Amino acid sequence: MKVKVQTLDAKAGGDITLDDAIFGVEPRADILHRVVTWQLTNRRGPARAARERSDVNRTGKKFGKQKGGGTARHGDRRAPIFIGGGKAHGPRARIFVSSLNKKIRTLGLRMALSAKAMGGQLVVIDNLDLKDGKTRELREKLGKLGFGKTALVMDGDALNVGFARASSNLGEINLMPAVGANVYDIMRHETLVLTRAAVEKLEARFNG
Repeated sequence: MKVKVQTLDAKAGGDITLDDAIFGVEPRADILHRVVTWQLTNRRGPARAARERSDVNRTGKKFGKQKGGGTARHGDRRAPIFIGGGKAHGPRARIFVSSLNKKIRTLGLRMALSAKAMGGQLVVIDNLDLKDGKTRELREKLGKLGFGKTALVMDGDALNVGFARASSNLGEINLMPAVGANVYDIMRHETLVLTRAAVEKLEARFNG
């Protein structure tokens, strides 16, 4: 698959040939859904348990008579009805962990990249070099490039410092190195932007 490369100034930067085994796979919604669900499940933090009446450190002595007091027949102050008592039917400690076959995870990433390429939502740019690294300068360039409402920008091994500084104040732009490529972040952004270095790293990741 041959794609035109742009510069940050929206000028032609030549062509690049993308590997069809990575950017030309027919996407399947069920595979993408499984990978995204696996990611979000493992991203969840552990649930903290509430203290129930057996966990509360209060006296177990019966505090009133069984009869004649005009009140309910409580045995101790640990009951949930009292302030400082245990929680009734509270949450239990739980760790959210899910497993997914490595082949499915790899296939899901290929399909996410392919979905952007086939849908015309993949932009390849030469590099992320900005002269002054100013947000105003970057915003003007983005209007010409047509990144859409939200864009995920991937660079090579290291992020471009100037571009990272300029995009930090733009909520619609997210930046990550190619090693962090994942299905959830790719699919939740309207446009995927790759540098030449990012394309090389992604192809090396799958073919290595």
